[in-house]
Amino acid sequence: MTPTEFVTRLGKARASAILRTDVPDVAIAAMEAAVRGGFTICEFTLTIPDALDVIREFSQRYPDVVVGAGTVLEVDQAHQAVEAGARFLVSPVVDETVIKAANELNVAAMPGTHTATEMLTAFRAGAPLQKLFPAPGIGPDYVKACLGPMPFLKLVPTHGVNLTNARDWLAAGAYAIGFVAPLFDPALVADRRFDELERRARQLLQSLDS
Repeated sequence: MTPTEFVTRLGKARASAILRTDVPDVAIAAMEAAVRGGFTICEFTLTIPDALDVIREFSQRYPDVVVGAGTVLEVDQAHQAVEAGARFLVSPVVDETVIKAANELNVAAMPGTHTATEMLTAFRAGAPLQKLFPAPGIGPDYVKACLGPMPFLKLVPTHGVNLTNARDWLAAGAYAIGFVAPLFDPALVADRRFDELERRARQLLQSLDS
């Protein structure tokens, strides 16, 4: 999957499932619940213990699901994640060396941006997607404000996106959104409440059309 193909796929899906947990032995089962709930784009952060093994196993088990790696901060991590099966790389910050590595590896980079300057820097460095992180206090209107002078950006809010405002972010012009805690509540993951995670996945995706 090329970066362009991934960008198109994400735009059609409109949402991704992002898992960050300290309990590695439930990571795959938790993400499986999200997939059963309808998610087709899944991100495992590298802060998960043994994250590369998790990415490798999950991507092999679900070849039709697009699996990515989050919290990619180093070039070596980018290479290791792609070797494990990641088809897109997400970072919490703009690091041009990581963006360059992603392009050389032929996967999409989605660096974390907060200011308009960071968004443009990421775009000019070759990142086809710009993660909005952390979400500003003014919420979806911030996306609209940034896209006014820079409509070529593809902003993807993750932090601060929840059931009640997900559609508002998209209506403001966000290219797609990512669900973290509203989907993978830490207590539910730790308690292995996979049925509830699946229910949440369905509910969150349904909210995009409600």
